[in-house]
Amino acid sequence: MEPRIIGESTVGLHNSDLDKSIERVDNSMMYEDLSTIIICPTRGTFPTRVVQSWMKMLKPMNQVVAGPIFAEAMKVDVAYNSLITYILNNEYLSKFKYILTIEEDNLPPVDGLIKLYEGMKEYDVVGGLYWGKSEHGFPMIFGNPEVGPEDNRPQTPILDGLQRANALGMGFNLFKLDMFRNVEEPWFKTVQEYTGKGVEELTQDFYFYKKAAKKGYKFACDTRILVGHYDSKADKVY
Repeated sequence: MEPRIIGESTVGLHNSDLDKSIERVDNSMMYEDLSTIIICPTRGTFPTRVVQSWMKMLKPMNQVVAGPIFAEAMKVDVAYNSLITYILNNEYLSKFKYILTIEEDNLPPVDGLIKLYEGMKEYDVVGGLYWGKSEHGFPMIFGNPEVGPEDNRPQTPILDGLQRANALGMGFNLFKLDMFRNVEEPWFKTVQEYTGKGVEELTQDFYFYKKAAKKGYKFACDTRILVGHYDSKADKVY
């Protein structure tokens, strides 16, 4: 420590720029209800790398984070529907504000959940950025709402921002629980059928986002949150 004379200033670092400090606290949402339930459909086993990633994930201070709650050995659409039904019918869990979906091959960063909350002021679902499990995998950000609601093409990710989309994957997504009270069941459904206008094929995630969008809900990928997608057979993270 350098020799010095102690003056009378007692303002402090955060009070000296109060506008910036207020913005930081507001963005952190630390004084809001961030109660969250983590859910996961599973085949019953988890790679060590996945378990380690989940255990390191930061939770918001002074908030309740429940789970993970698992649905085992079910088709993925049935698993998600069963998990949501269980939560809404549970006296305690039904009072939570958010649901975090996480899948057994996804590796979220340590601060991934903390960052997801930041986008929930503007959006109803925010997900981390992850890619398909192959050398030529595409980003799980589908459809540009500016093009139209039927656009389901993968989008090129922007750098470090919230990127609005028509649909996302389910690997690391934060949902507002109230959505599931306002969107009719089944929330998730794998569709492969002839409709009279042609063949309609939708995975369970696209099915939900399509229904939720009609209710006015908005979705985005937070491209700051880089989520690994683990191929356990090849022992490789995409």
